[in-house]
Amino acid sequence: MTSPDAKNAADLIITGCTALVHDDHEQIDFVEDATIVVRDGLIESVTTDAPDDLEDTPAIERIDARGQIAMPGLVNCHTHAPMVALRGVAEDLPLEEWFNDVIWPIESNLTDKDVELGARLACAEMIRGGVTCFADHYFSMDTVAAVVDDCGMRANLGEAYFSSQGAEGRERSLDFALRQRGAADGRITTSLAPHAPYTVDDADLAATAQLAREHGLLVHIHAAENRDQTDTSLARHGRTPIEILEGAGLLDVDLLIAHGTGIVERDLPVLARATGRVAVASAPRGYLKFAWPTTTPVRALRELGIPVGLGTDGAASNGSLDVWDAMALTALVQKFTERDTRWLTSRQALHHATLQSARAVGLGESIGSLAPGRKADIILVDLSGPHTQPVHDLAAALVHSARSSDVRTTIVGGRVLMRERELLTLDVAGIVGELGERMPSLLDRSHGRKIQEYDA
Repeated sequence: MTSPDAKNAADLIITGCTALVHDDHEQIDFVEDATIVVRDGLIESVTTDAPDDLEDTPAIERIDARGQIAMPGLVNCHTHAPMVALRGVAEDLPLEEWFNDVIWPIESNLTDKDVELGARLACAEMIRGGVTCFADHYFSMDTVAAVVDDCGMRANLGEAYFSSQGAEGRERSLDFALRQRGAADGRITTSLAPHAPYTVDDADLAATAQLAREHGLLVHIHAAENRDQTDTSLARHGRTPIEILEGAGLLDVDLLIAHGTGIVERDLPVLARATGRVAVASAPRGYLKFAWPTTTPVRALRELGIPVGLGTDGAASNGSLDVWDAMALTALVQKFTERDTRWLTSRQALHHATLQSARAVGLGESIGSLAPGRKADIILVDLSGPHTQPVHDLAAALVHSARSSDVRTTIVGGRVLMRERELLTLDVAGIVGELGERMPSLLDRSHGRKIQEYDA
């Protein structure tokens, strides 16, 4: 290894990998025997120069990645990271009972410490699964920001609020977004996070749109989560949730819509005339688990030029923060829904998991692909296991055969957060031990409180 004191040393040089890249037409391609040079947290080059030609290039760290696939780090476009603490506590329930009888009563017990431990455990799970960036929509987000800073991940964070909190909820969300924007050496971006059109009224939604325009902030919101919500909204208001967003001016700002399985035909021309950068986050595992009748209309959204990123939602609703799983399920569910084996190919699924997901969280110019000038958010994947061999089609192997446990190394901004499956910034055993001690008080529902009423 070259001395780290050498002048102009690269942060990191990865050699011998097969690199997943995007070509000039945004198609997925693979470059064999590639070398990736990282300097000042950015990708300096992705080249096929022989490693010997780079032998004299000083580097603080080198990784021999022969036999591994180098990919852009995955992006979890919609989650509630601290809710891993509630994994499995509300199983096999319809959504209304899930919220009203279990989740929202438990969440009334949340302390900052619960949020911290849940966020730490979630980040450990995501790093081990090759997720380098996540978009989080939850409470006590200063606590989550501190965890992101400490563990080295990248995140877009939004402090959730309901209209039942009064103006204070919206003001707290704005205050958080402005204070934490650019924190963690620039790894934290922020959003305004109204919960949903059924818990945030028209006046608050319009005020949120105005604040987003004034401050250049993304808005991250649940909307048209399922078809029942759309039908209820039409019955009560004569408008779909998407039409409510348009009326509030939210389609004219940068907007991330969580789920969108209730987007219907009449919503498509509404979305087509949006002037903001609108994206949708799809988390198919949860839709299957809740037995929702429809899924995110990825094909129709693609025809409108709306990026669809992949998410997991919270682990309380689907048991997992595995974006690898979301990628495979997206491909399978879309084929099933469209009755078309040629739709949502493996290469398309990889595009959704990488560049489209980066765009969905407002980072499409800085992450999502392995290219010079992009942030060095890189994962190395080992396809040598019996469940992936033989490899006839790399894209298919990655989407339909590989598992999150095949990720060997996770890198954010040139910093290695996991090397050969060893987490370097988080102590899982310690986190789990502390979290277990807090479970009795966290899970107590005898008080009869809940943070909100689900009626959508």
